[in-house]
Amino acid sequence: MARRALVTGSAGFIGYHLCRRLLADGWEVTGLDAMTTYYDVTLKERRLAQLQQSPGFRAVTGLVETPGLVAELADGVEVIIHLAAQAGVRYSIDHPRSYVEANLIGTYEVLEAARATKPAHLLIASTSSVYGANTDMPYAEGHKADHPMSFYAATKKAGEAMGHSYAHLYTIPTTMFRFFTVYGPWGRPDMALFKFVKAVLAGDPIDIYNHGDMRRDFTYVDDLVEGISRLIDAPPTRSAGPMDSLSPVAPYRIVNIGNGTPVGLMDFVQAVEEATGRTADKRLLPMQPGDVPATWADASLIEALTGPLPRTDIRDGVRRFVDWYRDFYRV
Repeated sequence: MARRALVTGSAGFIGYHLCRRLLADGWEVTGLDAMTTYYDVTLKERRLAQLQQSPGFRAVTGLVETPGLVAELADGVEVIIHLAAQAGVRYSIDHPRSYVEANLIGTYEVLEAARATKPAHLLIASTSSVYGANTDMPYAEGHKADHPMSFYAATKKAGEAMGHSYAHLYTIPTTMFRFFTVYGPWGRPDMALFKFVKAVLAGDPIDIYNHGDMRRDFTYVDDLVEGISRLIDAPPTRSAGPMDSLSPVAPYRIVNIGNGTPVGLMDFVQAVEEATGRTADKRLLPMQPGDVPATWADASLIEALTGPLPRTDIRDGVRRFVDWYRDFYRV
């Protein structure tokens, strides 16, 4: 009998790739997505159309914050993977209410669904942005994350605290995973790689913040999905060793999923130039509000839990994105 999963945010960038992986592994997947217009909905529709080619996929359109909807869809599933969220550090400065609704109320609805349906494992997406003002790198799960630099990060940190309380109160095995700058084919148009490639191919300038003095732990989407898929069968029931973030009072764990190697922003731009065969017109700008100069994941915990993960080289990953972009947009 096929294993059954509920994935929220299934038509999103990461959700799409994760659903494809689960379906390929023989799962039956119910995907919930609001198909919002935060970015071009055509991209979401094309992702969804590909998922719907699989007989094991059931698509539901709706807001994750709709009272009772997630609980209805979660009935009888083995695993809930909550990816639906209002993303974007900069967008949160001008549109904070959408983050309250999707990230706080939406996560509450997922937690209530898990309380009612008792899945074997609840997995919820967080973000490396929760590390905020912390400058102790590489970021480890045990580091303090008490000073978020954006409202987006604040809502994701709040979601982690909410998840811990439900795990404690209702014995729900819960894993929070913190993403580190995920990129790859089918990525969001508001992400740096998409913006850079679009501008370079069009001959337009690209914005380089903090005058290029930035580093990111870029994580290729297939590597991230591999990590998530392995974590499904690694619920927080026993310690993985001294570096573990396992809660002392709940079946709850926080896990970084990152490449573990920060890349300088100018090196990233160079990878774009190599993949496109064009030279970027660079517009150097100061740091943006809510942003941080560097991210770097300590991936020791996830590898202790699941074994070594693939780590796609930045040039290979960027080239794959450029190949997809040229094909998708016929440029």
